[in-house]
Amino acid sequence: QVQVVESGGGLVQAGGSLRLSCAASGSIFSINAMGWYRQAPGKQRELVATVTSSGSTDYAESVKGRFTIARDNAKNTVYLQMNSLKPEDTAVYYCRFTARYIIHYWGKGTLVTVSS
Repeated sequence: QVQVVESGGGLVQAGGSLRLSCAASGSIFSINAMGWYRQAPGKQRELVATVTSSGSTDYAESVKGRFTIARDNAKNTVYLQMNSLKPEDTAVYYCRFTARYIIHYWGKGTLVTVSS
């Protein structure tokens, strides 16, 4: 079985920073991409950032210049450095690993709350 566990969420004031981590363990092979998604109350889950195994990254327009995604392939770990946080960044942040291009493994999420 595969386990995906996020950590690093919490409460922070606007303008502050947080670093999220996510690690996958178990029988997971051929990881093609890792990503962060978020879901705010009453809204659909949305893409925040992704990184492929080769290092290519993609970001939502709303976080470009503020968030940075990084990965450690050897440790099956992905990070999300979040700077200049805004109240609208408040959401549950989910990590997703994609294996063999079509198999997705999700974590249970970590809550990020940004106070104004």
